[in-house]
Amino acid sequence: MSSVGTPDPNSAWLADDELAEIRRRLPLLYVEALPVRTDGLGRVVEVGLLLRASTSGAITRSLVSGRVMYGETLRDALFRHLEKDLGPMAFPQLPASPIPFSVAEYFPFPGQSQYTDPRQHAVSLAYVVPVTGTCEPRQDALELTWMPTADAASKSVLNDLEGGRGSLVLAALASVGAL
Repeated sequence: MSSVGTPDPNSAWLADDELAEIRRRLPLLYVEALPVRTDGLGRVVEVGLLLRASTSGAITRSLVSGRVMYGETLRDALFRHLEKDLGPMAFPQLPASPIPFSVAEYFPFPGQSQYTDPRQHAVSLAYVVPVTGTCEPRQDALELTWMPTADAASKSVLNDLEGGRGSLVLAALASVGAL
């Protein structure tokens, strides 16, 4: 990340070299969200998965995710990443309580956990978030695919998710009674 103009003296952002050094020494806190569409009774009927190009150039499916900045509430981090990935007209319905359906711990090497991230040790608080508006992916997301819950739980879709996130999608669907 390069800085343009006058740097913010209270910025919670890190330069690339600072982030790389911190990732080598400390676990980082993330939020992850599975965007869903619900029917009139609040039942999950569709799941939204992002399509992204990985650092290795492979096209993979992903959840909305990102770091929690210093001094940022979980609610604010969740909203920021939902808006960043889905666009400002997505209208996410954040939970009344910031209690996640799961806590996922990612390790840079396989075997320690079902979740891996080759860049770092990270702890992620995972949420299911209903979205009522129009989603237009931004940032590094290529598209958002809405699919019925049964399709999202299929082996072919779950295998497209990196780092064990297929297990996280299954846990998300189970947490809302959609399996």
